[in-house]
Amino acid sequence: MGNLLGSWRFKEPSTVEECDSTWGSDSENDDPAAEDDSGISDSVSPAESDWAAGDSGDTPPQLTESPESVPKMKRSFYAARDLYKYRHSYPNYRKSRQPNEYRNLRFYLNKIPLVPDGIYIEEILTKWRGDYDKLEHNHTYIQWLFPLREQGLNFYAHELTQEEIKEFQSTREAKRRFLAAYSLMLDFYGIKLLDKSGNVARAPNWQERFQHLNESQHNYLRITRILKSLGELGYEAFKAPLARLFLEESLCHNTIPNMKHSVLEYYVYTIRLPATRRRLLRYARQHYRPAHAFLWGPPKRGGGGVGGSGGAGSSGIRAPAPTPEQQRRGEESTTSICASSRIIVSSHDAMTCQDLAGGGLKGCAGLGSSMAGLEGALMMAGARGERNEYNEVVPL
Repeated sequence: MGNLLGSWRFKEPSTVEECDSTWGSDSENDDPAAEDDSGISDSVSPAESDWAAGDSGDTPPQLTESPESVPKMKRSFYAARDLYKYRHSYPNYRKSRQPNEYRNLRFYLNKIPLVPDGIYIEEILTKWRGDYDKLEHNHTYIQWLFPLREQGLNFYAHELTQEEIKEFQSTREAKRRFLAAYSLMLDFYGIKLLDKSGNVARAPNWQERFQHLNESQHNYLRITRILKSLGELGYEAFKAPLARLFLEESLCHNTIPNMKHSVLEYYVYTIRLPATRRRLLRYARQHYRPAHAFLWGPPKRGGGGVGGSGGAGSSGIRAPAPTPEQQRRGEESTTSICASSRIIVSSHDAMTCQDLAGGGLKGCAGLGSSMAGLEGALMMAGARGERNEYNEVVPL
């Protein structure tokens, strides 16, 4: 039965609400200190200090659109599902049958060049810094600098594996170069890395670079990839300070206004800890204009769900989809139920019976009282499945 359960696929969420567990354990009276696990706080940031000191010019114009003049928006299900899969470590990921060559690690050890350009990591780190034209117009290096467990635009780049991630995180030389690559890209965006905790601030050339970033929106996809890669390679804590800075710049200072929806729809949701996402979204809600158009929670009690969508239950909040871990916890009890009722179901038949169950058991005669156990089993996920079909290019 264990092999049978292992062959099932994780039942993926089908709505934005099921993808988003941010507010599932929310309390408006959360203790801020208890949630401050991200290295961010409500104190004045370097960017805010610069603004207060007057080095940023005149106060940016405030948005004054009326509710009637603002087009109605809704959250992207494709973004929500992509980031749900990422945060839950790609539950339907299918391990490659190809031998693990650790090509990402070898690239970071300067043993092989990136393909197809034939450039080594040391050349990028030493000669490309400040060469903003090259960083802007070359589109093959980003998948090598920031590898993921999903395919990007450069099909010569190799996806990360769990084994390679462990090796990478234990290799000092690779980690040193990875942080140097992160610093390189931050400089390209007009940001400087302040310390080993991931805190960031405006770089001296921030005005020029922010203007470019506001106009060059393909870089928003790159930043999503960078944030994901930080989490894969052991730098999860670096995400929140960068997301916080982008929220300040796009919502408060209006220096990168075109970025605000990418920050809220993508960058914040790369962060795995719900408490940290809540802190960032509460901060964003205070500064978002027009305020009534804020889609990212917290959900109204007794009203619509997150993003204005209706949900199940008296609270108007649809329960998030069970995580792979929660489903694994139920494996033992479900196994005993199925074993006692002597039901044997293949992965294909499981999907068929699931459809039949939704149709009132037509064609499923004989299951009888065992249906409850079967339905529970149908909700379980195998540890392996097909690879995430969404690469880094998702609608922004």
